[in-house]
Amino acid sequence: MIGKIAGRIDYKGSDHVMVDVGGLGYIVYISDRTMASLPAVGAPVALYTDLLVREDLLQLFGFTSLLEKEWHRLLMGVQGIGAKASMAILGTLGAEGVSRAIALGDANAVKAAKGIGPKTAQRVLIELKDKAPAVMAMGGTLNASLKTAEAAADFDVIESPKPVAPSVPNGAAAAQSDALSALTNLGYAPSEAATAIAEVASQTPDADTQGLIRAALRLLAPKG
Repeated sequence: MIGKIAGRIDYKGSDHVMVDVGGLGYIVYISDRTMASLPAVGAPVALYTDLLVREDLLQLFGFTSLLEKEWHRLLMGVQGIGAKASMAILGTLGAEGVSRAIALGDANAVKAAKGIGPKTAQRVLIELKDKAPAVMAMGGTLNASLKTAEAAADFDVIESPKPVAPSVPNGAAAAQSDALSALTNLGYAPSEAATAIAEVASQTPDADTQGLIRAALRLLAPKG
């Protein structure tokens, strides 16, 4: 399994790039969001990758973070979602945007991706709702892994692009992960806690862990 590619950009296509690694060129398919963030042809680049293996096809898909790669893996497991649809969703929302959309049950956000209809968007929400809390909890760890990879790599891992939809900085992802852990430790169901945190984060994206916890507790407090 090819998990990461580091080399120089040989050329850019409409939905893929060729990365030259020691004279060997790898074609890596990427989302529009990732394409917009790439440096110029000839510049060093590193991407986390996922290899799609079919009877008559081998395709590499590239991602700027392990969190994005994890969502791609989960989206591909949804009935009716192939690699193209997964990349369209990630290209529109980004990894953190997907986390928020699924936690909040926001079908319109998922439906905004090219080629995704309302029925498919609802299927994504239904099939991945229970998995969103775990991925959100992994967010801080996966982003930390990216920083470690940047420090160790001979080539720079590309920075996250300017978002098409609101994105969450690495620090905010870690804060959300910590807040989710705290709320589940208090006895709240992971899906319930994740929904509250996602709602708070969408309104105050710069909130720290304590701020997220306080605001989420207000949302989760019994009404009456």
